[in-house]
Amino acid sequence: QVQLVESGGGLVQAGGSLRLSCAASGNIFSINVMGWYRQAPGKQRELVAILTSGGSIHYADSVTGRFTIFGDNAKNRVYLQMNSLKPEDTAVYYCNLKGYSDRYQTSPYDSWGQGTQVFVSS
Repeated sequence: QVQLVESGGGLVQAGGSLRLSCAASGNIFSINVMGWYRQAPGKQRELVAILTSGGSIHYADSVTGRFTIFGDNAKNRVYLQMNSLKPEDTAVYYCNLKGYSDRYQTSPYDSWGQGTQVFVSS
């Protein structure tokens, strides 16, 4: 099993910055995809940013130019730097990691963290 713990959320004024962190532990042999998602009240969970092991990065249009995803595979961590925050960025942010627990790729994992609340005041 792979466990994820997010941190770094909080209350910030519009225009401010936050850095979210996600620490992974457990049976991790490889991390193929690191992602951040968010869910605002009354809305469905949506993709914020994805980083693949091959270096491909994708951002939601709403955060492009303001958010940056980066990872540290050696430490099994993924980060989301959020700048120029807006009230509409208010949500619970979730970390997601996909990969394998073994070198022969017979044990995949798709793990989620418990979420960290981000609140942006106007």
